[in-house]
Amino acid sequence: MKKLLITICAFIFSKSLFSQESTQSLDQRIDQSFGNATSWFTDSILAEIPITDTIGIPWVLIVLISGALYFSIYFKLINFKGFFTAINVVRGKYDHVDTHEKQDDITATIKAESTGEVSHFQALTAALSATVGLGNIAGVAIALSIGGAGATFWMILVGFLGMASKFVECTLGVKYREIASDGTVYGGPMYYLKNGLKGIGFSKFGKLLSILFAIMCVGGSFGGGNMFQVNQAFKLFEYVTGGKESFIYGQGWLFGLVMAIFAGIVIIGGIKKIAKVTDKIVPIMVLVYVLAVITILIMNYTQIPNALSEIFNGAFNPTGIAGGFIGVMIQGFRRGAFSNEAGIGSSSIAHSAVKTNYAASEGLVALLEPFIDTVVVCTMTALALIITGQITTGTQISYEQGAILTSKALESGISWFPYLLTIAVILFAFSSMISWSYYGYQAWSYLFGRKKRTGNIYKIIFCVFTVIGAAATLNSVVDFSDAMVFAMMVPNMIGLVLLAPKVIKELKRYKLAILAKKS
Repeated sequence: MKKLLITICAFIFSKSLFSQESTQSLDQRIDQSFGNATSWFTDSILAEIPITDTIGIPWVLIVLISGALYFSIYFKLINFKGFFTAINVVRGKYDHVDTHEKQDDITATIKAESTGEVSHFQALTAALSATVGLGNIAGVAIALSIGGAGATFWMILVGFLGMASKFVECTLGVKYREIASDGTVYGGPMYYLKNGLKGIGFSKFGKLLSILFAIMCVGGSFGGGNMFQVNQAFKLFEYVTGGKESFIYGQGWLFGLVMAIFAGIVIIGGIKKIAKVTDKIVPIMVLVYVLAVITILIMNYTQIPNALSEIFNGAFNPTGIAGGFIGVMIQGFRRGAFSNEAGIGSSSIAHSAVKTNYAASEGLVALLEPFIDTVVVCTMTALALIITGQITTGTQISYEQGAILTSKALESGISWFPYLLTIAVILFAFSSMISWSYYGYQAWSYLFGRKKRTGNIYKIIFCVFTVIGAAATLNSVVDFSDAMVFAMMVPNMIGLVLLAPKVIKELKRYKLAILAKKS
């Protein structure tokens, strides 16, 4: 019966694939067939709730922002009050606090002193490497092109609110993680949905949510976390090296193959290997990009007050923008929320591997992630775009065009800066890929078991998709996988709300431990 179903599905797909006009390329036929089969899911996840006659807001965005606001209030502005404590944890100031303590919660899985695989700093960079990427470079340009300079204000606000969501999900990620006999850590929403909800009487419901999350995480890792990243990195590389005259024009498969080889070398080593790479790449790539943008800002320092004025005035008194105030706010919210992924749950997978016995310590570290990603990097990109006059408000542009706009903004200052940006984009894409491969691997292991052979199957498939992603134009595939990433928010947010009281207890326990060591 199973073979018969597979045969029927293959026949239907092949008929739809080859019944298209012969003038279409294979990429286009695959794209159209896949889009026809999955559009119902993509459309439902990214559906917009109408606000006015001309503008709507995606319902997933409403949930993400509402959740972030709720957690900010529930945890008494932990996003601000815990900021400097978070910095001190990353610096290692409280490492002496993290000593073995017997757990009194039967669901706790931390078994030994400083159990885990990576340091606080490595966990932060591994998670940052997945969120700091093309959204910070191209996505900001898209938001400003549609919503104007004022979108920056709302983007920053979402960055601050998202810090609270990150705190909650990453605290839970550590609290409910599972540790194998060889010391390998398995954590993330799959485990706090299963173990955490079981502990409060929702065993079956929690298991269902964990499976749904894992399925969508695997799909998202192949598309948005892999194919999209390498595809856009190749497009910018091709553009900067001459466009149609480039030595690599039309050779996306070769670019993808090189990226796949390097990614494969890293991801085979697991989170320890990934963390060793990201704790070097992320600081360098962020520093390189930020220094380039700062250079542009310094060269145009007299324009900074005007840019800030545009941002503030545009946020509340926009002119000539479709949707007016609401439209500007939605564009800022969209970029901020989609950039830092707060509430999606993905980052908690990386943070779960940290060496600690206090779950809240890593939750505090995690709240720095949206600050760096959205408040710092996205805002600096926005300022550079505004000051150099690269934004034409009211236009809809693609990610590729957005990256080119940012490239032109940097080129206006120093001619060779676009090459620097291209290197940064490739590093952004590469780091995002290897971190998302870990997210997908963890979800895959949850669904299919933790055997080495099972994990290797996932890693091989991931590298194959890297080559395909660079060579193909599969918009529907990427749209579907992006929808899966945003759909991860649904089971995750349910778990965060139900388990928030557990996070309160973890935060109090960590604060008491710090006070005890001080005394």
